[in-house]
Parts: sequence; C-alpha cells; structure tokens
Amino acid sequence: MNNPEQFLRNHIEKVVLLTDEEASFIVSHFKLETFKKGQFIIEEGNEVRNVYFLLAGLVKLVYEDQDAKKHIVSFAMEDWWETDFQAFYTQTKATLSLECIEDTIVYSLSFENFEKLCNDLQKMERFFLRKSIAGHIGSQTRILSFLTSNARERYEQLLLKNSSLLQRVPKTSLASYLGVSRETLSRLFM
Repeated sequence: MNNPEQFLRNHIEKVVLLTDEEASFIVSHFKLETFKKGQFIIEEGNEVRNVYFLLAGLVKLVYEDQDAKKHIVSFAMEDWWETDFQAFYTQTKATLSLECIEDTIVYSLSFENFEKLCNDLQKMERFFLRKSIAGHIGSQTRILSFLTSNARERYEQLLLKNSSLLQRVPKTSLASYLGVSRETLSRLFM
C-alpha cells in the first residue's frame, strides 16, 4: 500500500468531494493496522469498538450457530468496509467474527471517532449514510437470493458481481457463503 491516506480519500470522494484540510482531518481519526492470514480482527463475544476500511487483503464475516456450524455472512476486500455492524452501532458484544483470509491492512475507525466525524463534518455523515444504504441494499439482495435462487443461480450472481473474489476465497468458504456443501460446489461448478 503506497499511500493509504490517498486511497481512503479517493474512496470517500466517490461520494463527496473533500478539501485537503478536510481530508487531513478525516485521516487523523483513523488508525492503520495490519493483521495476518488466519488472525481474527473481531471475535464473537468481544466488544466491537471499530469499523474497518480495507486497504489490502481479504476478510470473512462469520456466524457460528449453536451446533458450531460456521456460516459466512460476507466477504470484504480492498476498498470495502466491514465490521459486526449491529454490535458496532449499538456498542454491544459481537455475534459475528471477522477473520483474515489473507494478510490484511486496514484503517480502523473507533465508534467515538465515527461519531466525531459525523458531528463535525456533514460530508462524512452523508458519506456514511450512502455506505449504509448500499450495505442495506446488498444485504437485502443476498437475503432475496437465498429465498428465490438455487445454488447455481447464487454462484452465477456472485460471478457477475465479483468474479475476482472467486480466485481469492478458499472453496470451503465459498461453499459456506453460497449455502452448499464443498462437495456440491465441486460437483456443480468446478
């Protein structure tokens, strides 16, 4: 990552334009962090103090049910935001875990700094609102996909939306995300 500050600024400016002063002010609220492949950024049961903007790497958001079966809720890669959003916004303990699939570099933003940015700079409130709306639309689309599409159709939708993800995600994780077994994924798609 050559220039994380510029990468974040470019990302924000897809929604709102910033002056140099505003960009510096925004970056000052973030903390640069690195995580290794297999490391947990968030673990179920712990407090969620940050939202993460991915500068490099790949992560998966996982829910573990009472039978210890793991369900992948989402993947996030460069130029994406991720956290256990319910726990972050309500400042409660995580019900999800965030695990690195690859070595990952993030900008973390604490809840306090998130609130400060939104209160002090209306542009950031608008930016986060747009990101939140896009996230809600993505979640609704994923839910509807599970209700109305078979496994092959969900796989094809994933291909259309983000084919590069398929090259980076282990097949077992991909199968979990699509709601099928690893064997079914191999038989149907590989």
